[in-house]
Amino acid sequence: MSDPASESNDTHSSSQEAQKPQIEPIRMPTVEEIRGQDIWNNCAVRSVVSGVMGGGLGLFMGLFLGALDNPIMQEEMTTRQQLVYQAKQMGRRSWSSCKTFAVMGLVFSAAECVVEKARAKHDMTNTAVAGCVTGGTLSARGGPKAACAGCAGFATFSVLIEKFLDRYH
Repeated sequence: MSDPASESNDTHSSSQEAQKPQIEPIRMPTVEEIRGQDIWNNCAVRSVVSGVMGGGLGLFMGLFLGALDNPIMQEEMTTRQQLVYQAKQMGRRSWSSCKTFAVMGLVFSAAECVVEKARAKHDMTNTAVAGCVTGGTLSARGGPKAACAGCAGFATFSVLIEKFLDRYH
């Protein structure tokens, strides 16, 4: 005959085993995954991809914002003239935004990657320095005061975005 106390211990121990989380084995990355990580960790690759993505974003933003421009002499233009004017405005605005966002993505990504590799840290300082470099580069044509203001403004904006996204805990 079985003892009721030992049966309750058996059910108690089996319920404890069921509550324990299962430990999953560690999966080692494949050769292809390691190669992909090595390629992506290259600053040149990262910068070019960011530049292309920024250019694409700028293109679509330019199309959208260019469509919102109204001609000054709208009442005097025919519908066809307004459509042609609108298409030209969208093209100009798209190309301009495309170039600006491509440069912005390329410079920011390159600066952040180089600073991160030089410091061997992944933190908010990299973002601030990259923002400063990007803002200074984009506004350098306006002179030293504009470059300093661009540096401070873009660095502040970059840090605020990183805090909002909470990438660094």
